[in-house]
Amino acid sequence: MSSGGLTVKGMEEGCDFRPWDELIPDTLGLIFRNLSLHEILTVVPRVCKSWRRAIMGPYCWQEIDIEEWSRHCRPENIDQMLQMLITRSCGSLRKLCVSGITNDLSLAFIANHAKSLQSLRLPRSEISNSIVEQVAGKLSTLTFLDLSYCIKVGAQALETLGKHCKFLAGLRRIMHPLEVIDKLSQDDEALAIASTMAKLKHLEIAYLLVNTTSVIEILTKCRDLELLDVRGCWNVNLDENFVKKFPKLKLVGPQVMDYDDQNGWDSCSDYGSSGYLAWDFVTSDMDFYDYDEIPDGYWADEQQIEDVEMWFYDDVEALDAGYDWPQSP
Repeated sequence: MSSGGLTVKGMEEGCDFRPWDELIPDTLGLIFRNLSLHEILTVVPRVCKSWRRAIMGPYCWQEIDIEEWSRHCRPENIDQMLQMLITRSCGSLRKLCVSGITNDLSLAFIANHAKSLQSLRLPRSEISNSIVEQVAGKLSTLTFLDLSYCIKVGAQALETLGKHCKFLAGLRRIMHPLEVIDKLSQDDEALAIASTMAKLKHLEIAYLLVNTTSVIEILTKCRDLELLDVRGCWNVNLDENFVKKFPKLKLVGPQVMDYDDQNGWDSCSDYGSSGYLAWDFVTSDMDFYDYDEIPDGYWADEQQIEDVEMWFYDDVEALDAGYDWPQSP
């Protein structure tokens, strides 16, 4: 990329051309969001000073999606990356997707910078009930939350989140059958959702160990539900006539099938097939690197480098939807 000779073409009437390096930072940020994480952090800052300033500021980091990357790197690097990118957002973070955070301190750090956070995806994370209860009050602006495969989180955390997150319209709480094989029931989680999350429109609880009674409680209390996914919830048996009482509801499951019937929720999904960066990211002193001195190949290890796709939404009502659960055992 080059900024010196690259200009934005004006109208035929003869508008003045404007070099790319003179674009305002928030415009540059919108453009840079279409690049891979690797390019944003290593290529763009080396083009010119104005582009480097844009990358160092909050304009590119209001929505951060490192979920795929985080699945394939060391836990300590996830923590370092989160701290760097969230700090750069300067309190303007609206959406965060990251997988597999391994300690409560990371969630505390996220919550301390969450005054504008609307969508939070933390699948496969090892966060605990206690930290969720401690920080739930700082997550009050959330409209969507994903706690799938978080085996250390339970009814206590969900109840506390429901009491503090009054705008929560979407919850994704999917489990793997092998992760709940030693549990007798998770009906307490369903009842916590029913009693505290009355404004939910979208609820995914696939493979949760819940029964018909607790799901009926959800339907009775959460009257705005438009999508309820109970795939793999084998103890749920809803009467067809009862379901007809909820004309707005799209019910999926409990049987497991290929999800070929696309609906409105899928158009809002940011859970697609994306590549990942196979390199281990070292971020401890990232803000102080002289990018001109980074040797070629620094960002790559012996594996092939693939790009992380960055997905962004301006509509806060566009709830995340995804269907990545396993088939029935």
